[in-house]
Amino acid sequence: MDDHRRVDSIYTGFSLGTPRSYAAFLTAHARVLGALEAAVAPDRPRQPLLADDLAALGVAMPDPLAQPDVRRDGARWGVRYALEGSRLGGAMLARQVGEGLPRAYLTAAHGKGEWIAFQRALDSAAAEGGEGWLEDAVQGARAAFALFAQAGEAEQAAARA
Repeated sequence: MDDHRRVDSIYTGFSLGTPRSYAAFLTAHARVLGALEAAVAPDRPRQPLLADDLAALGVAMPDPLAQPDVRRDGARWGVRYALEGSRLGGAMLARQVGEGLPRAYLTAAHGKGEWIAFQRALDSAAAEGGEGWLEDAVQGARAAFALFAQAGEAEQAAARA
């Protein structure tokens, strides 16, 4: 998915080994997570962990971006897919976090079998979703990726200013 590659390329510009760049990375994520978790109310929200990590770095929680439109069931599942997928990426990124820096948010990975259970629930929702459900889900995921891109680019621009 091009949206996912774009987000990956933006966030590789942050160094997770230095407190300042890592704080900017977490701030960008906080702006997005605040919007997405408010929109879909996940079972295991990570925003409190992110707030704790930012506080440990002496950074206040930023205001969230605008919530995506998730009035349709497929769109909610698309956003949830992006959120759950980011847990997988976070586990990989946690290895790059500098010594002594907080990492509760990035290490909040899936427990054994949780990713597979999510995928099964997603497949079941898709099967029951009816016409237009898949397109709505794709749009929900794309909206989530767009927020991640927007926040990442804004934090990188602020760091350069």
